[in-house]
Amino acid sequence: MPSASEPLSILMHPADNVAIVANDGGLPAGTTFPSGLTLREKVPQGHKVALIDLPAGSAVRRYDVPIGYATQDIAAGSWVHERLLRMPEARGLDDLPMATQCEPLPPLEGYTFEGYRNADGSVGTRNILAITQTVQCVAGVTAFAVERIRKELLPRYPNVDDVVALEHGYGCGVAIDAADAVVPIRTLRNISLNPNFGGEVMLVSLGCEKLQPERLMPPGTIPLVDERDANAGLDVVCLQDEQHVGFMSMVESIMSQAQRHLERLNARRRETVPASELVVGVQCGGSDAFSGVTANPAVGFCADLLVRAGASVMFSETTEVRDGVAQLTARAANPEVARAIVREMAWYDAYLQRGSVDRSANTSPGNKKGGLSNIVEKAMGSIVKSGSAPITGVLAPGEKLKQRGLTYAATPASDFICGTLQLAAGMNLHVFTTGRGTPYGLAEVPVIKVATRTDLARRWHDLMDVNAGKIADGAATIEQVGWELFRLMLDVASGRSKTWAEHWKLHNALVLFNPAPVT
Repeated sequence: MPSASEPLSILMHPADNVAIVANDGGLPAGTTFPSGLTLREKVPQGHKVALIDLPAGSAVRRYDVPIGYATQDIAAGSWVHERLLRMPEARGLDDLPMATQCEPLPPLEGYTFEGYRNADGSVGTRNILAITQTVQCVAGVTAFAVERIRKELLPRYPNVDDVVALEHGYGCGVAIDAADAVVPIRTLRNISLNPNFGGEVMLVSLGCEKLQPERLMPPGTIPLVDERDANAGLDVVCLQDEQHVGFMSMVESIMSQAQRHLERLNARRRETVPASELVVGVQCGGSDAFSGVTANPAVGFCADLLVRAGASVMFSETTEVRDGVAQLTARAANPEVARAIVREMAWYDAYLQRGSVDRSANTSPGNKKGGLSNIVEKAMGSIVKSGSAPITGVLAPGEKLKQRGLTYAATPASDFICGTLQLAAGMNLHVFTTGRGTPYGLAEVPVIKVATRTDLARRWHDLMDVNAGKIADGAATIEQVGWELFRLMLDVASGRSKTWAEHWKLHNALVLFNPAPVT
């Protein structure tokens, strides 16, 4: 554990020619490191310092990857920031290594949690009634009904954790028969079937919308919870039905239908299940230069533990792993998986090109203030959340997970869209790393927040669940924080612990990814 006054830098690879300053508040000009390097100017915390003289045009290396090329001569000891770098071109999708580094990890046995077993074999970590909406038009009525359900009905059903409205922005302006219109439809369908909802599907419809209930939930979509429901059809409350006279008639109809689902959910009990039943989505937001040094490597180590235990892990954020595509295809379990990775990357490249942008549009002002110069550097730190296990599957946006192990779930990097799509894939536990800080949370699934820096964990002590900043402080190793996170996951999944987002009920909106035109 170094003293607070000792100048600290972090080097990610022996071949790197820059390191980041680790001290809180950064370091002033004239600071001399134990190596003898002296700062020529003040360098903020998390920002890069040149370890050697970097001539104009030379590669600036971090993670042993060229994150940019110097636009002018940069002397050793200088602050290296985005204005001094030209970003590399995106790696082509041809001639990639295909399934060349896919050694399986040794099994990890004996770990369990207390979960809710569903009729389809999946396991929930929470017991929630979710009310699906076919169109944004019904959101206000559903929200009003949900508040009454919470106050008047939920106290009668102590084994039910919550009732949530699956509100979204989908409406009739969408060209519903366009090629890509299937993405938001299957997303909403699969969210409704998330393991945390116990197979209880209830819909609120307006009546005149394009996305009719039968199109959202075709016959055979919903696994039977009770054989008596075999011929019951969809459970739909349609607000335009003639039986509804006035607003309260609509609300009371929703409440009446909800009560039947609450009764069945309340009869459920947790049971001991193997850790292999965890379906974990990993994501980062408000990233800084420490994300790829502390939190994301710890999550990657934990992801390997989960895969070794037979669980399912999803990593996503296409633009934030695009520059590491060669790493991903090399780790594919077989050439078919590698080709699927390339397919999703190519689809997203084309999607961005239609909007006249590229992957560089991803990096936010906060990312840069936190020391990330561009998307290449950000990607190298983001990709380590996936750990080192072979990638066994690939999901297109909105698809449902079908296999265990490590899966690349292709999503935009937007926190809310990514979280929504991972919900659709079937995650029952979410891990979210942050360096700048974000109060992100989801009502549908527990979200474990991991801070990249001790200062953030100290200031946001009642928002962050794990402090990975201990790694940079020298107080813990990546492995120790990874194991801490793994054990916390089992406790949260079992209901023994609540996350801070659950405690404060901090819930962000679901945001459907809709690449189809809006008419």
